[in-house]
Amino acid sequence: MENKEAVRLLAALAQETRLAIFRLLVEAGSDGLTVGQIAEQLGVPSPTLSFHLKELAHAGLIKTQQQSRFVFCTADFGQMNALLAYLTENCCAGEPCGVDAAVKSCTPEGFRN
Repeated sequence: MENKEAVRLLAALAQETRLAIFRLLVEAGSDGLTVGQIAEQLGVPSPTLSFHLKELAHAGLIKTQQQSRFVFCTADFGQMNALLAYLTENCCAGEPCGVDAAVKSCTPEGFRN
């Protein structure tokens, strides 16, 4: 991942509502949530939610899919893992640190080494 890409992703998450949406979708896993479920759980008005979902989708952090009359949103775990790997690739300059420095990959089912 290039610096510019990382900045774009971090900028999309650097807003309280968008960060809350993304975290909620990560928690939901591969099933995702409908736009209505997100609005209900976060108490965000529809026009505001639509704007934030568009920003997250444009950044590539979430995917949306129309199913019948519902729009389902899911976190893009590949993009999330790429950002995490970028942020931790030079952790502790190769020296042992006080935490597990291994980059963990997240799947919709949970973390794995």
